[in-house]
Amino acid sequence: MAKVKTFEENLVEVDEVISKLESGDMELSASIKEYEKAMKLLKKSSDMLEKAEGKIMKVIEENGEIKLEEF
Repeated sequence: MAKVKTFEENLVEVDEVISKLESGDMELSASIKEYEKAMKLLKKSSDMLEKAEGKIMKVIEENGEIKLEEF
């Protein structure tokens, strides 16, 4: 089973793809495959961010009482 990459690992891989694309040394078909790969990684990263945002809680104080509330 493949290891699930972290958010940071996905971004490093996207940076690598961008460098490859910017070099201009690849054929068009290979460039398209790399572009698609980067877009999938960005989508996964975006999904990870949305999931993390759902877990963020803000601490509020009401009448001297500390409460946790979804952000």
